[in-house]
Amino acid sequence: MDKIKLHKTITIEAGKRSDKPCIRGLRITTYDIMDWLNAGMTVEQIISDFPELNKRDIQSCIEFMKTFNRHRTQSATAQLLVVA
Repeated sequence: MDKIKLHKTITIEAGKRSDKPCIRGLRITTYDIMDWLNAGMTVEQIISDFPELNKRDIQSCIEFMKTFNRHRTQSATAQLLVVA
């Protein structure tokens, strides 16, 4: 099974969680973490619900998603410039 390490503790494994980026090979995706944070959960609440996570995991997830979104925005902007 292929495994790719993307950012500190973020990995993608073929077939796991539909190939979405996960925390340290767990079945918890970066999208799960961001959804919980956006819903108002605190880092402490997330860790209480999922004790296999730690603050570093959540911080790494936030950093990864910032980078991912920045690259996605730059790509979309480049595509718009080509069309214009």
